[in-house]
Amino acid sequence: MKIAEVEVIPYALPFREPYVTARGRLERREMVLLRLRSDEGLVGLGEAVPLSLRGGAPLAQVVGELEGLGERDSLDEAMLRSSALSLSSAARCAALTALLDLRGRMAVADGSTAPAASEAVECNATLVAGEPAAVAAEATRWAEDGFDTFKLKLGTSDDFGQVFAVREAVGPRARIRVDANAAWDVDTAKQMLEALEPLEVELAEQPVATLEEAAEVATWTSIPIAGDESIESRADAERALAMSACALTGIKLSKVGGPEAAIEIAEVLPAYISSALDGPVGIAAAAQVAQTLDAADHGEQATLAHGLATQRLFSSTVASVECELRAGMLHPPPGPGLGVEIDEAALEAHRI
Repeated sequence: MKIAEVEVIPYALPFREPYVTARGRLERREMVLLRLRSDEGLVGLGEAVPLSLRGGAPLAQVVGELEGLGERDSLDEAMLRSSALSLSSAARCAALTALLDLRGRMAVADGSTAPAASEAVECNATLVAGEPAAVAAEATRWAEDGFDTFKLKLGTSDDFGQVFAVREAVGPRARIRVDANAAWDVDTAKQMLEALEPLEVELAEQPVATLEEAAEVATWTSIPIAGDESIESRADAERALAMSACALTGIKLSKVGGPEAAIEIAEVLPAYISSALDGPVGIAAAAQVAQTLDAADHGEQATLAHGLATQRLFSSTVASVECELRAGMLHPPPGPGLGVEIDEAALEAHRI
């Protein structure tokens, strides 16, 4: 596709409260907005979330990679997914998402298609690590807003106490999943998951660092082990399946390199889509992938809530039109492509 202009804008959104996990503490989320403009003036939006705390490319590198796309007269999916451009996963995700958005907007503009009807996506509540009473109180607030799946970030303090307090707060019918962000060693993971089994945990995401360690832990517990950091490609998913290391996996678009890569992973393992603490464009793209997975026949996959309610964690946005959270469901915007519209004044205020 011929591209007339590439615009790259780094920006940051502040959290309402510090985001605390075993990986560290964040006061704000830095990300990069990408705009691809066609000769007709239509604009496709993409977003990169540099995952430097997880070993990914830093913000400056992602910005440079995306600015380099402006040297090309045209872009297509095959080129962006090839190794020839040497893009980081976050930059590749932004470029592929922007191209997808632009194609969708062009198809509506030329009358070849109408905006697709969007189904709402069930989401889990995301609870940051903290004192058990505080985490339980936050779970109660999410529950009052219609959420019935709760994801707890463990590996920082009183892990069992947090899960126990949340179970007491939300009741026996709620689903609880835990995520240690690979903070536990094998022995700790075995001990913690054994202790958590009576609390009926839905899944344990990335309890240990490697697939080899996950395979060992999986033989010790009845709680399903889910991948995240250890599964970044279809090949990783195939290896995890062959090793019986993971029963399912979470997928972040910026981590795996975009929507198509996410779907390829989900063809191997049951999967749910998680936010990398994305902005409005990344959430909208992830919601479309989540819809695709929910519609596919992957056994119990359609019963899994997706981790895409994280816009609630931010104190502001850069969008005038974006996904909306209502009663535990994420509702994509109705417009063409991703449907997101940028608030230019807000974007300028959050530019870095």
